[in-house]
Amino acid sequence: MNKILFSAISKKFVMALAGLFLLLFLPVHLGINLMLLKDDPEPFNNAAHFMATFHLVKAVEILLLLTILVHVVYGIILQVQNWFLRPVRYAVRNKSETSAFSRFMIWTGGAVLIFLVIHFFNFYFMKLGLVDGDPENFYSIAYQLFSIPGYVILYWVCFILLGFHLYHSLQSAFQTLGLANDFWTPVIKGISLIYAVAVPLGFAIIPLFIWLLK
Repeated sequence: MNKILFSAISKKFVMALAGLFLLLFLPVHLGINLMLLKDDPEPFNNAAHFMATFHLVKAVEILLLLTILVHVVYGIILQVQNWFLRPVRYAVRNKSETSAFSRFMIWTGGAVLIFLVIHFFNFYFMKLGLVDGDPENFYSIAYQLFSIPGYVILYWVCFILLGFHLYHSLQSAFQTLGLANDFWTPVIKGISLIYAVAVPLGFAIIPLFIWLLK
């Protein structure tokens, strides 16, 4: 039992560190994406070109992909372990046992993962030459995608789910790292709420603006 518990705690610790690294990347990605709101495509295309060609960025990109892989794999393993450790479904669930955010983390995370795969096909795989398209003009590609109502709706749904995922995952990560006490818990909860609203909303505004006003 101690061995299983230690293994689970170790995975949670690694998963927390991976998640926090990913959370540092999102505002950077958002800052670049906000350039799509400019009428001039050059700033966004130049930023995309820099991100695709600068060697240090490419090294960070590899680390980022490995981090996503670790976060996803460990998340699935921990959830499966949790299901096997508590196989019996009680007729009356104790709501204080876990929050709705915690119970649905695997599903919100799965929805975000599906969106990431779609996003990779539309942009990252194009940059690698695995799918057709012009990697030097991601501005036009983004505008083409955001002119499709179904894609915009999918984008919005995924970022709403990402917000729920971020809200719980930030708190869970800091709790795993030991910052859970009377002082830090409300502070982290407030920061988590601001981050979980501001970052997904920033991403979601971009396709809506392009779809309705461009």
